[in-house]
Amino acid sequence: MPPTLPDSGSTARLIQRGLRLPQLRLMIALQETGQISGAASQMGMTQPAASRLLGELERTAGTKLYDRHARGVILTEAGRLLARRARATLQDLDGAFDEIALLTSGARGSVRIGTVTGPGLEIVLPIIREIRVTYPEIEFNVLVDTSDKLAEALLSHDLDFYLGRLPAGIDPRAVTLRRIGTEPISLAVRQGHPLLRRTVLTLAECLAHDWVMQPPGGLMRLTAETYLLERGLPPPARVFNTSSLLLTLALISDTNAIAPIATSVAELYTSASRLGSNIRILDVAQDITVTAYSLVCRRDSEPAPAVRRVLAQLSHRLDQFDAEATPTPA
Repeated sequence: MPPTLPDSGSTARLIQRGLRLPQLRLMIALQETGQISGAASQMGMTQPAASRLLGELERTAGTKLYDRHARGVILTEAGRLLARRARATLQDLDGAFDEIALLTSGARGSVRIGTVTGPGLEIVLPIIREIRVTYPEIEFNVLVDTSDKLAEALLSHDLDFYLGRLPAGIDPRAVTLRRIGTEPISLAVRQGHPLLRRTVLTLAECLAHDWVMQPPGGLMRLTAETYLLERGLPPPARVFNTSSLLLTLALISDTNAIAPIATSVAELYTSASRLGSNIRILDVAQDITVTAYSLVCRRDSEPAPAVRRVLAQLSHRLDQFDAEATPTPA
């Protein structure tokens, strides 16, 4: 009947009785060399010291682990079992320390990012692509939602950082901000929409159709409604309310409805060759922008190494944006 592995209580007792890692390494060396002198040399110790460690190990195990013969030693069945288990244990420990090294260097770990839609496509997605090439062990979890939901998740420690806006009511002392820029908005419709046939399209003509918008109070909806009011036009009379981008795209794909969505999203879906989409952008109101968004982090916590690595890459990307936006002196 094969021997059974000791349970955790037995392992603890073995450690209390003096089981040490050098003894396990010595058993592996003894199996490899077949000689106590060879095992001692491999371990960088004297032969008497090796003999003493092996004797202590036999007393701990309660059985003989090797037999002597004219040319050296040969492991007993118990010795072979112990050497095999010792090798597996030390390999597991080596693997654990390798993983710890990856974690502490930021080459491995979990990064939880929140983002509103536009920056998710323009900034977060390219950053993830870049980092995954060099550090494939970093795991990304991305939440795309409205800024109020992202701020709540950040302060609940469910996100490491987010790209969005700081909602009213959030204590600014609890976070750090790096301003990034405004988020352009486009009016999207289906391919073949009647308004696409107009040579000169006015914003007033768009109000004759249904609109798909965020629920009342949503930032993108407020932005679109304010844009209309500032030009002497009323808000859309017929509105389907949803915060789901997927449902929004589905509705405008199958109807004559109009939807204000992030320009980066609209441009992605107008590329039929990439996504097979029938979404198009109306040639009107192309200067709608949502108020500036920022990189928002908690002030009270030190980011994990992997999070610091991603933030460093993100900061480098934002520095490039700032440099491109700064006019060159004549």
